[in-house]
Amino acid sequence: MFEVKDLDETRAPLLDHLIELRTRVIRALLALAVGFGVCLYFADDILGLLVLPLKQAFPEGQGQLIFTKLPEVFFVELKVALFAGFMVSFPVIANQLWAFVAPGLYAREKKAFLPFLIATPVLFTAGAALAYFVVMPTAFRFFLGYGGQTGGLTVQALPSAGDYLGLVMQFILAFGLTFLLPVLLLLLHRAGIITREQLVAARRYVIVAIFAIAAVVTPPDPGSQIILAVPLLLLFEASLVLMRLQEKAVAADKAAREAEQAAERAAAE
Repeated sequence: MFEVKDLDETRAPLLDHLIELRTRVIRALLALAVGFGVCLYFADDILGLLVLPLKQAFPEGQGQLIFTKLPEVFFVELKVALFAGFMVSFPVIANQLWAFVAPGLYAREKKAFLPFLIATPVLFTAGAALAYFVVMPTAFRFFLGYGGQTGGLTVQALPSAGDYLGLVMQFILAFGLTFLLPVLLLLLHRAGIITREQLVAARRYVIVAIFAIAAVVTPPDPGSQIILAVPLLLLFEASLVLMRLQEKAVAADKAAREAEQAAERAAAE
């Protein structure tokens, strides 16, 4: 007969998990708060690094940022501190997430997911660096090229601090997140949701989708769109190669486990 067990018999494990989750979340928030505080102290220096591509795009001695609202610069520094604080504290946050999830995984599952955990910040940093060192200077020179004389009037770029920070964060987040394409594809492949053969058959559609994504997440200049689309295409092709290696590794692991199980059965008989 079906029997409904008393709630008290299953409450302790659930409470243990909730207490563990609360502890991990508190530690992650504390790390974010510390990172935010440190970065707020150095907000002027960090903002100076972020405006460097714009300064280099302007003619010598002509660059400037303005603010049209009294609290604008104050909120800009808060956003800079929060943005930089999250970047600084991300290793601690990721470690707390891994520490909460890892006890529920088998050893082979930990070995399978650990490379993704390592690759995520590396690929994001690579995309952000491409945006900062290559794309942003190119795009800013392109935009500033529209200044000059029009109809006898001077057209001059006077970017506000808030708008500029929003544009910089758009660049960094767009390139950093889209560079995580291999991580997403390999996780979906590992979970059995997609196969390498499906992606190969849909390659032409993937190329169109990549250029569409590049057009949406970047400002409307062709240079930055192409600079984003080309690395994404290379990352997609690299993902296909890694999927083949992953399939071989999974097949070898499966064969080894089957051989081990067969040996155990033979020894038991």
